[in-house]
Amino acid sequence: MKAVEVFVENTIIQIKLSPKEHSTTMKNDTKKPASNVLPMPLGLEEMIRNGARQIISQALEAEITELLGQYSNVLTLDGKPAVVRNGYLPERPILTAVGPVPVKVPRVRDRNKLGVRFNSSLVPAYIRKSARMTAAIPWLYLKGISTGDMSEALCALLGDEAKGLSANVVARLKEVWITEYQTWSTRDLSAAQYIYWWADGIHTGVRAEDSNGQCLLVIIGVRPDGTKERVAIGEGFAETKEAWTDLLLDLKKRGLASGPLLATGDGALGFWAAMQEVYPETTPQRCWVHKIKNILNALPKSLHAKAKEDMRAIWMAPNLKAAQQALNHFVQCYQGKYPKAADKVVKDQDPLLAFYDFPAEHWQHIRTTNPIESTFATVRHRTTRTRNCVSRNTFLGLAYKLIEEAQKSWRIIRGADKIELLLKGVPFKDGEPISESTTEQQKHAA
Repeated sequence: MKAVEVFVENTIIQIKLSPKEHSTTMKNDTKKPASNVLPMPLGLEEMIRNGARQIISQALEAEITELLGQYSNVLTLDGKPAVVRNGYLPERPILTAVGPVPVKVPRVRDRNKLGVRFNSSLVPAYIRKSARMTAAIPWLYLKGISTGDMSEALCALLGDEAKGLSANVVARLKEVWITEYQTWSTRDLSAAQYIYWWADGIHTGVRAEDSNGQCLLVIIGVRPDGTKERVAIGEGFAETKEAWTDLLLDLKKRGLASGPLLATGDGALGFWAAMQEVYPETTPQRCWVHKIKNILNALPKSLHAKAKEDMRAIWMAPNLKAAQQALNHFVQCYQGKYPKAADKVVKDQDPLLAFYDFPAEHWQHIRTTNPIESTFATVRHRTTRTRNCVSRNTFLGLAYKLIEEAQKSWRIIRGADKIELLLKGVPFKDGEPISESTTEQQKHAA
């Protein structure tokens, strides 16, 4: 699957293209596209309409389930349910900003002939056009997943008619997301394999029923084909060793026998202590973004610009020897007056420079936890809007849907072909593979 980005009303929407759609697009574009950039697909509006259709269908199913629940105790003379589902009305389009969205409204059968009918507050019988078409798409993709804003998002898509959507219907949608998360979080991992992990604890500001704040424990991984995927989403009230250990042990219990070759994370002791206990074979890589922030906190602001350049010389060095020389220079410059800043580099120099033993094409990916940071920039924005107290399951279900949407924009890592060498056990030095012939030459030179 390929991904493209579309700019709609100050919002970037990422859409996946099937191989067929991508092929069609390429045939209609005589210019050779730049690397990793796809031309605008012809079927883009259809892709967006499909997303809108899915949300509307879920809401309609929740509405009719609520109606059937109200009449669940009403029976016919022979003891059968009096109000039952009876297929769908003929499909009809509702006009939106991107064209018609096909909608199939369910219907019910009233066996007692008491006049019970399913009248959707979301899609009334004769609605054909949305009232706020221009606002539909950004609302759907930016706010449609957040439970607190679902009614408002659907209202933006379908107009004032959606204001009648009851809280019970929204609650049923939340239950669907919770069920999806629970199914995903218990999936079998016996066939899973990961080359890299990014791990981080995300503090969103959402209040739980028995806590002032919840922390998401998130792991994103790289598979042997170079694609990224969610590995685990858990929760805890602090990034403790116990919380991370529980999450990792659950992965192992579900079949993930081996950890990744390398894991990137910040300096939180909880994660690394848990990894040492559950997956000790994994090489640790400290996140340079987090490390730089920690070092700058130990320096006066007047030195921040210079310190950033000095640290850049370390992690952007072309090889390990040059990086160590730049690190020693940094220590010499700051050890005298700012020993705390220098010590933060010295104590973690091995995990900070671990990436040099992996393919050079992968360095930009594994030096930082950017895949998580960039993903959760949106999650933080959305969840901070939900200031009301939420349950643990709702919190995790919401996070799951948000990350599920973000995953659609994740791209394959650079140099994915080098993963095969890693899996074969070929060692790397300064980003390049070390062959047997190279090793023999080094021995003779010595």
